[in-house]
Amino acid sequence: MRIDIITLFPEFFEGLKTHSVIGRAVGNGTIEVVTHNLRDYSTDKYKTVDDRPYGGGPGMVLKVDVLHRALIDVRRKTSDESAKVILLTPQGQVYKQKIAQELAKESNLIL
Repeated sequence: MRIDIITLFPEFFEGLKTHSVIGRAVGNGTIEVVTHNLRDYSTDKYKTVDDRPYGGGPGMVLKVDVLHRALIDVRRKTSDESAKVILLTPQGQVYKQKIAQELAKESNLIL
């Protein structure tokens, strides 16, 4: 299984690749974890990846064009157009054992 993680903090996941259950799975070749820096897909000189919400309101949201470029590139690199894409949000489903078992059946995941 290959897990691609698109993130603003790729260095955060380096420890994950070498420690704990995930580290053992990476070590024995069961899974491959690849991180991609979202800022690499920004086109402006400041590497901007977020903007104010459309229609106003508090906070910031990820720019769709940057995320879209990242997804296209990661799919191209995995050579698997059927890779399951999981967009993590505060409003999303709670990650439980049943979901873990379903996702374990996939060959490629993009988070």
